[in-house]
Amino acid sequence: MTTPPMKSRNVNADASREPKRALITGGAGFIGSHLAEALLARGDRVSIIDDLSTGSLDNLAAVADHHDLEVVVDTVMNIDVLDRLIGNCDVVFHMAAVVGVRLVVEAPGQVIESNVLGTHGVLQLARKHGTKVVLASTSEVYGKNTKLPFSEDDDRLMGPTTVARWGYAESKAIDEFMALAYHHEHRLPVVIARLFNTVGPRQTGRYGMVVPRFVRQALDGERLTVYGDGGQSRCFCNVEDAVRALVALSEQPEAIGEVVNVGSTEVVTILELAQQVIEQVDPAAVGRAADGVVLVPYDEAYPVGFEDMRQRQPDIAKIRALVGWEPTIPLHETIRRVIASQPGGRP
Repeated sequence: MTTPPMKSRNVNADASREPKRALITGGAGFIGSHLAEALLARGDRVSIIDDLSTGSLDNLAAVADHHDLEVVVDTVMNIDVLDRLIGNCDVVFHMAAVVGVRLVVEAPGQVIESNVLGTHGVLQLARKHGTKVVLASTSEVYGKNTKLPFSEDDDRLMGPTTVARWGYAESKAIDEFMALAYHHEHRLPVVIARLFNTVGPRQTGRYGMVVPRFVRQALDGERLTVYGDGGQSRCFCNVEDAVRALVALSEQPEAIGEVVNVGSTEVVTILELAQQVIEQVDPAAVGRAADGVVLVPYDEAYPVGFEDMRQRQPDIAKIRALVGWEPTIPLHETIRRVIASQPGGRP
């Protein structure tokens, strides 16, 4: 199914640069839709392929009638359709992947097949057409490594194959290995971006994403459920910052063949995150936000044997040196924007 292109006035195009043709796999998803908006705003032509398994056409509402946007509702496993799309573009942003802890533990086979086979198809066709690929990877590939911050060449420490959680991390690592192999063996221009906990409007809590889940619970007047002891720490990067990094990396020749961390360096524990959300939703809760949190053991929230990563923090020296990128939007502002985007949230 293809949505017909509709005419629209492009008011943000940069006349000083040559427009490019970009394909975004998973472009109706959270990050993909923000990326599509950014590329269209600068005058590029954008094609999207998405099977809508976790994405939604609603995410593209702001650009649905843009004359430079093509949306194909299909899977990246449809090689004939993917062949046409990759053959007509200058760069592929491969964002399509199974997302969210909930799906990772409940459908591990789907995770591995979708992530590995989908990436293999993209790389094969990109090689055929000589098309650059920007591969979205994940901080999950670092596994249980305790060295902080995580640098791109650090060793990886994975859990056992009997724990489904690690199948996602390994599938994305295989994606990276394949992409780098295509670069080294076939000179395919490939850039790998390891994204760290990207958050913002349009992200859904349906699959276990913590920020939108906390926001929804707070707006509904519920106690926020924090899994484990809440001491696990993360660095949450605003989606606008992440998209800016992806676009910059796609245009930097020196990034080809490289693996690059993309994330915030602002560290917060999950318990602190919950308290920040409560205080922003209800300013009167300042000083008593802890009362609105309930701790839920992992074995009650997930299948027996679930494992989590205690810490995630990126070293961003490499991307800073390559493209001068730094995250600019602090966590408190990201939370505010997520709240404002939700029904019942303050503008």
